[in-house]
Amino acid sequence: MNTTAPVVQVEDLRKTYGSFAAVDSVSFEIQRGETFALLGPNGAGKSTTIEILEGYRDRTGGSVKVLGVDPGKGRLDWKARLGIVLQSSGESGNVTVREQLTHFAGYYPNPRKVDEVIASVGLEEKAGTLIRKLSGGQRRRVDVALGIIGNPELLFLDEPTTGFDPEARQQFWQLIRSLKADGTTILLTTHYLDEAAQLGDRAGVIAGGKMIDIGAIDEIGGQEARTPIVRWRDSDTATGRGAVHEERTHSPGAVVASLMAAGAEPAGLEIVRPSLEDIYLQLVSDHAHAREVENAR
Repeated sequence: MNTTAPVVQVEDLRKTYGSFAAVDSVSFEIQRGETFALLGPNGAGKSTTIEILEGYRDRTGGSVKVLGVDPGKGRLDWKARLGIVLQSSGESGNVTVREQLTHFAGYYPNPRKVDEVIASVGLEEKAGTLIRKLSGGQRRRVDVALGIIGNPELLFLDEPTTGFDPEARQQFWQLIRSLKADGTTILLTTHYLDEAAQLGDRAGVIAGGKMIDIGAIDEIGGQEARTPIVRWRDSDTATGRGAVHEERTHSPGAVVASLMAAGAEPAGLEIVRPSLEDIYLQLVSDHAHAREVENAR
């Protein structure tokens, strides 16, 4: 096994339905041990891309290799090297956690030990409980346990924390970090941008079937998109509120100092540093606007 080659290699991937391009010349790589977040609005082409990588959907064109194999030609031995956690699970809840995992472990040539997997997802106390009696967060942990029982080299995580409360999300994030620490390569799709920021090493943003940006989490959008904004408002003695002012600057401290030197601290003074969500929304908006302009020509 070549441990230096990318786990996922996608070049000029295309998927068309008649004249509609669901995926249009998408290219990216995922390195071994990396957590890569694939981001984009509904209908952007994320699910189609993932299904092609998993071997569930044929591509129209381009080159794809996952663990060195064309997914369209992947056999059972290749599939055994993957772990897939879908957005929702249709598994029966009339068996216990341990029974379900023991059953699935039998499908793989080199599974993890069932009790070790149960411990890794924090379900030791629920090992003998029927799955249908578990909470939503606990069932999601079972989904992940089923995804990793085969000891996968690559784990697909599709919207893993949808419907979680904040505490459950934090616990789940820690679980994913532990899988990464064990060397598992992870491909994550999520609509929670803070989740991508917390878990991802790199991210790719898809919109309109195209990869519009890709890079390290703290570099997506480029340096200019991360420029801080100083925001304040004028004082209005009649209403208590005044006009809002904003200044985008690489030296927010100097702007604040100049405002303070001019008199009392302005009302509502704050320094806003754009989050990954802010940058993502701007990228998607700019792409949509560019497409509208192009279509109007």
